[in-house]
Amino acid sequence: MGIAAGVVASRKASAKARRMTPAGAAENISDAIRELANAMGSFGADVRAGMVEREAELHATVAARTGIDVAPGHGAPRA
Repeated sequence: MGIAAGVVASRKASAKARRMTPAGAAENISDAIRELANAMGSFGADVRAGMVEREAELHATVAARTGIDVAPGHGAPRA
């Protein structure tokens, strides 16, 4: 039991020491940048989906109030 605890403690100490080296710090930074890029991509996808949904709502409102269908793909010019 003591040997197993010693091995675990030694591995944890080695991992902490590795993170303190320049290579370990660079790895941590690259992981953080990768995570940030993924989060930004996900946020962008959510914004685009919301824009598409809102645009459809606006087209429906215009069509209901004016009787003119200005939805994309129906021959109406877009600004």
